[in-house]
Amino acid sequence: MRLSAMGDVAMTVPVLRAFVKQYPEVKITVISRPFFKPFFDGIPNLEFFAFDEKERHKGFKGLLRLFSDVKKLKIDAFADLHNVLRSKIVSLLFALSGKKRATVDKGREGKKELTRSENKIFRQLPTMFERHVKVFNELGFTLDLSNPQFPEKAILSSEILDIIGDNNQKLVGIAPFAQYDSKVYPKDLMQEVIAKLAENKANKILLFGGGKKEIEILDSFAKPFENVINMAGKIKFQQELELISNLDVMLSMDSGNAHIAAMLGVKVITLWGATHPYAGFLPFNQTIENALVSDRNQYPKLPTSVYGNKVVEGYEDAMRSISPDEIVGKIQKVL
Repeated sequence: MRLSAMGDVAMTVPVLRAFVKQYPEVKITVISRPFFKPFFDGIPNLEFFAFDEKERHKGFKGLLRLFSDVKKLKIDAFADLHNVLRSKIVSLLFALSGKKRATVDKGREGKKELTRSENKIFRQLPTMFERHVKVFNELGFTLDLSNPQFPEKAILSSEILDIIGDNNQKLVGIAPFAQYDSKVYPKDLMQEVIAKLAENKANKILLFGGGKKEIEILDSFAKPFENVINMAGKIKFQQELELISNLDVMLSMDSGNAHIAAMLGVKVITLWGATHPYAGFLPFNQTIENALVSDRNQYPKLPTSVYGNKVVEGYEDAMRSISPDEIVGKIQKVL
């Protein structure tokens, strides 16, 4: 399996957890970037193979080397859960060596129909989890995701507790950023959401993000409130996963953080701008009621994009149609 963006990788985790539970006699090797290894820690019968994209596995020769490295692990079948050029090449090499292989169908046609302006076909498409399950079906493994298992909440280290304090407040995570601006809730409205949540002293609000600019914004969000803490840049990625596993609820854009929280069994409330959960990216085991979407009566061309990378003129303020009160109400209901 060859995977890329954080959300894509996180979405494979619940499926692989189901797989190892339902087929304990089968060993799985996940091929991905070393950064993503913590996602798979503690999953039985699963080995992580680090893909070295900068040196050993770089370029076409590197992919031949990757194939030869992985082949040594006596692989019987290859599941391509990414369906990009690199994974296709490795998959083909396995097929040529007589191994079974299957590739995820990303449903590009259906997504085009969902996001085009004219003759839009507005319907729920299969989720990425259903698409992953289909890959394993093709390899002869039927999977049932209806009774998911999640890891235990991590025991928080003293380093984390020194930052967040050790009291019995409800932990509300907020990840206000996404890769594209069209998926980011307006800053002034997010401040309003944080202020309303912070009024209740039983809540502790933890802000997640990364990068210099994001950290500055998060600092400005946290500054006025005692019970709002910016976690960005303060802890390592592994610790961040441990902290997220302890949240009572996560508020996220349509982004990787939503999928990370969901793979850890945390309730997630998602906000959708140019994108829409119908494209198949609703986080795992979450309800459509907790996916708050921009108003399609006001903005009939929504969704305009699968990933949020297309900007449609006049749609810059679509997310303003989701009110802070609605968001706070959803969070309070979960808590």
